[in-house]
Amino acid sequence: MRRTALLTAAATLLGALAVAPAAHADGSHGPYGQSLDHCTATATGALACHFDVAPGTYDVTLTLGGDTAGATAVTGETRRALLAETATGAGERLRRSFTVDVRDPEGEPTGAAGSPGLDLVIGGSAPRVTSLRITPAHRAHRLFLVGDSTVCDQPGDPYTGWGQMLPAHLKRGIAVANHADSGESTVTFLANPALFDRVEAAIRPGDPVLIQLAHNDKQTDAATYRANLTTLVERVRARGGEPVLVTPIVRRWFNADGTLNNGTALLVNGLGVDHPAEIRALADSLGTPLIDLTALTRARVEELGPEASKALYLTAEKRDNTHTSVRGATEYAALVAGELRTRGILPAPLLRQGPSGN
Repeated sequence: MRRTALLTAAATLLGALAVAPAAHADGSHGPYGQSLDHCTATATGALACHFDVAPGTYDVTLTLGGDTAGATAVTGETRRALLAETATGAGERLRRSFTVDVRDPEGEPTGAAGSPGLDLVIGGSAPRVTSLRITPAHRAHRLFLVGDSTVCDQPGDPYTGWGQMLPAHLKRGIAVANHADSGESTVTFLANPALFDRVEAAIRPGDPVLIQLAHNDKQTDAATYRANLTTLVERVRARGGEPVLVTPIVRRWFNADGTLNNGTALLVNGLGVDHPAEIRALADSLGTPLIDLTALTRARVEELGPEASKALYLTAEKRDNTHTSVRGATEYAALVAGELRTRGILPAPLLRQGPSGN
């Protein structure tokens, strides 16, 4: 009786949500019927949906809209933003598609396993969905992320990595495979088989691999740092992937004049190694694309100033000026997406015109 009431409430709220039969890896149809059997209404009015699929890449296609105006967003797996809130007018229908990377563990490589299969949450301030289809995407590319806690799929609010917000900028055909892990440096990412070895094994020709490691290289000397990054680049290339070096996001530490501190904020470590400068020089010498996220985030933080920039970080919540809030991660992901477009790292048809665009 309670389940019937939940399904009725969900149908009333969202219109009619039809879950199309999903296909297995062998092309056969799976157990997902023409109903809400795999989705449950939550206390917030969202739908939590679970699909028992094997690890891999999957296309998700939704038809948004209903009889009344709506605003629908989709998250999935470990708090990944898959579709930014998208407005629909009364009677309007919009189709949106994206590709999801399903893996085990679903979040940080050394973190909790999470739940097997694919989990989606259809929410937003006024969710309206009329159809949902899940299909395997065997040929889809992955955009791999190699990084630390500022990039990773953070398991718990309010912590949020910019890599967690990046999927909302991509259309169907490529999935973000976020292998960033809290506390990792260039040294540990190479040493732990659960980290780069696993990324390397999954790379297919043409897959871009974004590498942002610096925050935890506090005692890594310059020669070792350069050698480790070079190893990562060369091993990506050996698999046919496209390495992209990314300078780290800044820490929120201000000088008295309103500029960021040249040491802590701009990632100069205890040995005097200027990480962003090393990455820029290495990108030039190795001929890899560079996303200078240090420069981009520095400009944004200094533009906002000491007080307003607190909202980008967890300054108020945790006295943390390194890790980003949802807002900060969202803004920084947009900066990365802009660089993916302007530098031609991803073809324009794979990128949305704005995170909720077609």
